[in-house]
Amino acid sequence: MKITQIDVYPIIYGLHDHKYAWSGGHSVTSFLSHVIRISTNEGISGFAEVCPLGSAYMDAYARGVPAGIAEVGAALLGQDPRRIRAINHLMDSVMGGHHYVKSPLDIACWDILGKASNQSVAALLGGRYVEDYPLYRAISQQPPEQMAGDVARYRSEGYRRFQLKVGGDPDDDVKRVRAVLKVLSPGDVLVADANTGWQMHQAIRVVNALADADFYVEAPCPSYEECLTVRQHTRQPFVIDELITGIDPLLRAHRDRAMDVINLKISRVGGLTKAKLIRDLCEALGIVMTLEDSWGGDIVTATIAHLVGSTRPEFLFTSTDFNSYIDVPLAEDAPRRKNGRLAVPTGPGLGIQVDEKKLGNPVVTVR
Repeated sequence: MKITQIDVYPIIYGLHDHKYAWSGGHSVTSFLSHVIRISTNEGISGFAEVCPLGSAYMDAYARGVPAGIAEVGAALLGQDPRRIRAINHLMDSVMGGHHYVKSPLDIACWDILGKASNQSVAALLGGRYVEDYPLYRAISQQPPEQMAGDVARYRSEGYRRFQLKVGGDPDDDVKRVRAVLKVLSPGDVLVADANTGWQMHQAIRVVNALADADFYVEAPCPSYEECLTVRQHTRQPFVIDELITGIDPLLRAHRDRAMDVINLKISRVGGLTKAKLIRDLCEALGIVMTLEDSWGGDIVTATIAHLVGSTRPEFLFTSTDFNSYIDVPLAEDAPRRKNGRLAVPTGPGLGIQVDEKKLGNPVVTVR
């Protein structure tokens, strides 16, 4: 089997809640995503998707995806997509970094391998552990009362885990956490996610002011050293997100006991191949994970589901269903949330049928 063509399709997603805001005054009202299709000489195609969270979050630029795919994709023509480790080595030799460009190419190869072998991606990633799993809901940064109202609304839809977007004024953030805690019940989980938006002294103020509260602290500051200092000033369980970009940062954080949970985003590390490597290492080291991506629709949601489904459940902290946030479905059979949970697809490959009519014309074709 050989790769004969790679197509890149832009997709614009609107948000059901109209706006998504986080630390530093950053917000988005829509997303530019890209769907990638890899075609082969045996008639099997693989799909994947990559959707950066705007241009200000991490090292990912949505408008750079087509150019990056054009450059890396040219080297993949004629290669066997089932040789996924060789594909990854080749991509890394052609382009340094730019993991978000390589991620959909890697994922599409997993989709092809699953279809060619009549196995789900979850089976190929190590085997299915669960049929479905609990989701968290991200709560956009707003005034405390409005955020508490959103949590109550989503709680009525079955969610029991909430990621609260903080990282603003420390006094306001304390009020946000307090307001939300009032509408939660025993067993609910609250994560205060600053998305690296606090300065170190601000983060320490917040965790000290909330020392009596039951919540997780996530990604308080931009640098590892700052986050580690905050970690040393709080008894709250600690999540590291943006700083986990590969194996080396993970091992450093584990050595320093810098966190209790990591947030592993698939496109940030370069796709399922490298995410699986980190996932397996976390299981061996005893590190619990949130498994997700930066954003996306049906294809991203299905991809995450396969990684979650093949993960030992005791090491899953939570995950999310991005396709419930946006307004453009691409696969009618994609997994959809039910009572705050998401099912793992069972069909070959990613287990979904992408409606190619909704993709329009490609902006890049490599052949």
